[in-house]
Amino acid sequence: MAVTSGTSNKADDNHLTRTQASPSIQRYDRLDTRRAPCSGVTDALYLDSSTERRFEATVERSLDSRVVLDRTHFYPEGGGQPADRGTLVADGREWTVTDVQKSDTIYHHVTGEPPAEGTVATGTVDADRRDTLTRYHTAQHLLSAILLDEYDAPTRGNQIYTGYARLDAAYDRFGETELADIEARMNAHVEADRDVRWYTLDREKAETELDPERTRIELLPDSITELRIVEIAGEGGVFDRTACAGTHVEQTGDIGSVVITERESAGAGEERIRFELE
Repeated sequence: MAVTSGTSNKADDNHLTRTQASPSIQRYDRLDTRRAPCSGVTDALYLDSSTERRFEATVERSLDSRVVLDRTHFYPEGGGQPADRGTLVADGREWTVTDVQKSDTIYHHVTGEPPAEGTVATGTVDADRRDTLTRYHTAQHLLSAILLDEYDAPTRGNQIYTGYARLDAAYDRFGETELADIEARMNAHVEADRDVRWYTLDREKAETELDPERTRIELLPDSITELRIVEIAGEGGVFDRTACAGTHVEQTGDIGSVVITERESAGAGEERIRFELE
């Protein structure tokens, strides 16, 4: 562990995703649950599989520099996880997917004049980028769970990049001994190569079965009736279970070694931890 300390003054700190309790809640503020596909609403295939990289889809709407597909494996930016990138290919042409955003549906930003409505295209997700973001995202779940369980420090925000990730937690100050302990605990879960799985749970059932401190279901809009639950196995049971619509590895061993590289103050009573994966 090579940790430096400082104050929060980086230019990219303004992009930190902030939530009241858990970054997973941020991912449910829009159309983040899997639903039966209908006209104008993209079927979010990435919620079922984090490993599929190639798919066929029909262009339902073609805008100035965006397209809406009937189905997609491209993950839209949200909850601290950046959007996927990749390509769309149809009729001998190729478009680079430069961004993916979600509001009323999922919009794929493409270069050049977008393909026409009704076009059947092959989408390919940038595998290296997705794999990296998926590893960091799952590592963030480990970090959030460890901070909550061992230090009573709930996550206040997080942001993932392709080279590192950072997380804000409600805590006065982490010392070097504590940071070394956190890093060791994260790597112990990686080395144990635990199963990671996800499934859909009825909201009413989730409210009675899940830890409210982890899920904060009461913060979700009433329109959300089903939750996608991500569960990380532990020794003899479940280590972490929370609502989340991001992408995750299937085994914690796929995360890679975790190195905590920096801590700094993120404001009164908040600490920011930065980590990298090897």
